Amino acid sequence: MKLYAGIDLHSNNSVLAIIDDQDRVMFQKRLPNELERILLALASFRQWLVGVVVESTYNWYWLVDRLMQAGYCVHLANPAAIVQYQGLKYSADEHDARWLAHLYRLGILREGYIYPREARAVRDLMRRRMQLVQTRSAQLIAMQTQFMRSTAQRPSSDALKGMLPRRLKRS
Repeated sequence: MKLYAGIDLHSNNSVLAIIDDQDRVMFQKRLPNELERILLALASFRQWLVGVVVESTYNWYWLVDRLMQAGYCVHLANPAAIVQYQGLKYSADEHDARWLAHLYRLGILREGYIYPREARAVRDLMRRRMQLVQTRSAQLIAMQTQFMRSTAQRPSSDALKGMLPRRLKRS
C-alpha cells in the first residue's frame, strides 16, 4: 500500500492529511507546530509513505529540515504554481492538505527547490536587498512623477540627487 502525506503549514499549527492510492483519507488532523507531534502522527504510516508534501510558506525551513533529518522524502509545494480548478477550491485547510497529497500522488505537484540549509541565509539576504532596491526605485519614480506633475518638466539628474537623503546619494 502506498500513502501520500500533505501538510498545510501555518504560523502556529498545521493540518496533516494522509491519503492512499485511491484518495481515501487514512489520517487527517490539525496539529500544533511541534515537531514531536507531527513526527508521532507520521510514525505509524512511515513504512508506506511515498513522500510528504509541505506547502512553501514563510516558515517552512524548520519543518522541512527536521522531516528530512528524520528520513522522510520531503517535497516543497510551490503554491504560486499550483492552480486550483474552478469550483473545487474549498476554504478549509483540511482540503488544502489533501489536495497537496493528491497532486503528489498524481505526479503533477509543482515543486519548489529546497535550498541547502547552509546557503539560505545568503539567499534570504540577497532577496531582502533586492526588495530594498525595488522599493528605492519605486520611490524615485514616484518623486519624478510628482515633480513632473507640479512643474510640467522632467527633473534633471542633479535635481534627482537632491531628492535623495544624504545616505542614499550615489557617488
